Amino acid sequence: MPMRRSLKGFARLAAALSVVACNSDNAILPPTGSQALAVLGQGVVTDRYTGEVFVRGNVAYTTTWGSRQAPGNAVNIWDVSGNVPTLVNTVIVPNAATLGDVQTSDDGQLLIVATEYIPDGSIMIYSLADPVHPQLITRYATALTAPGVHTAEVQRVNGKLYAFLSIDPGGGNQARLVIVDLSDPAAPTQVFTAVMGSPYVHDVYVRDGILITALWNQGITIWDIGGVGTGSVANPIALGSLITAGGQVHNVWWYHNALTGEERYAFVGQEGPGSIGSSSIGDIHVVDVSNFASPREVAFFHLDGAGTHNFSVDESRGILYAAYYNGGVRAIDIKGDLSSCDAANRDPIYGRCDLASMGREIAHGLAEQQPVYVWGVQLSGGRLYASDMLNGIWKLGEVPFPPD
Repeated sequence: MPMRRSLKGFARLAAALSVVACNSDNAILPPTGSQALAVLGQGVVTDRYTGEVFVRGNVAYTTTWGSRQAPGNAVNIWDVSGNVPTLVNTVIVPNAATLGDVQTSDDGQLLIVATEYIPDGSIMIYSLADPVHPQLITRYATALTAPGVHTAEVQRVNGKLYAFLSIDPGGGNQARLVIVDLSDPAAPTQVFTAVMGSPYVHDVYVRDGILITALWNQGITIWDIGGVGTGSVANPIALGSLITAGGQVHNVWWYHNALTGEERYAFVGQEGPGSIGSSSIGDIHVVDVSNFASPREVAFFHLDGAGTHNFSVDESRGILYAAYYNGGVRAIDIKGDLSSCDAANRDPIYGRCDLASMGREIAHGLAEQQPVYVWGVQLSGGRLYASDMLNGIWKLGEVPFPPD
C-alpha cells in the first residue's frame, strides 16, 4: 500500500492461490553476505490469516484475510512498545468477508480499513481518540464500491485528506479507481472515479501531487494531481505509462533518496500465483521515472522460489525492505545508480541490471522461522514489523549497519 501495501482480494485470487500444508523444508536460503535481521518478538495469530500491518508509535494494527478457522473480518490491535507485540484489542468488522488495507491518517486522528465482498465493499472510518479502542465514525459504501474495496491509500494532497480506493471488478463491472474526500470523516465525498486496470487496479502510490496507479497487466500510469501541472485530485492528468516485464503490477513505491535528493526510481512489485505457506512468484522491477512522460525499466530483483508483496523503504539509508511471502523479508541496497552494471549482471532479454546477481541483498528476516508467508512490512522507530499470514505479527531489528 501495503506500503504501502497485498494479497488482499479473496475471490480474485482463489484460482491463483491455494492453501496447502507446509513445513520447514520450504525455507529459501539467503545468499552469502546477507545477514540475518534480529527477531525481537512475535504476536501469535492462528485462527485467521493475517493481512496488512500499519504501525503508528507504540500501536500496530493488522487486518485479517479470507477464511481460516474464522473469517477475515477482524482488526487486531497490538502494543508494540516492548519487543513482543501484545494483543490489546480486536475490532470485528460486521458484514465483511475479508479485510485488506489498514492505515491511519497522517495526523493520527483516523483509522481507515478496506473491506471486500459480503455484502458490499466499503471503507470503515474510525476515530483514534483512543488509539487502542477505535470508534466507528462511518462506513462509506456506494454502488461504485460494491464489488469490493481492494486497497485504500490515505494521503493528503495540497492540505486535504483523501482516500484512493482500488475497486474490484465484479457483477459485470470493470475495475475502477474511486477518490474520496475525507475532510469531513463523517460524510466522505467522492471527487473522482474512472475505470482502469487490466483486469485490476490493484493499488496506488501518492506523493508530492503525483499519483502512480498499479494497473496489473496495464503496468503503471503516472498522473498529475496537483504536483507538476494543471491536474488535480478531481481531474487527474496522465503524464506517462509503462508495462513492466511480465505485468502483474501489484504495488509501487516512488523512492525519494534522502542522501542525494534524487527522485529517480520507482519500485514496482509483481505478484504472480502462489500457494499460501508454500510458494509464490514475482519480481521487484526498478523503473526510472526521472522523465514522467517516458518511464523506463532499468533493473530488477529476483528471488528464486518466492515472490514479492509489499515494501517499506528506509529512504534515509537507501534500504528497501520487501515482504517475500514464503521467502520471509529481504533487505535490498538501493543506493547509487541502479541502471549501471557490467554485462555479467545484465539481463540479456530486456537489458536490465540484475540486482540479486550484483549482491544487492544485504539482509534477510524470518528465513529460518519457516513456515512463514509474509504479506507486509513496515519500518517504524528503528524496528521492522512484518505481517505473516500464517503466524501473526513479527517485530524485527533493522539492518544493523549501512550497506557499503
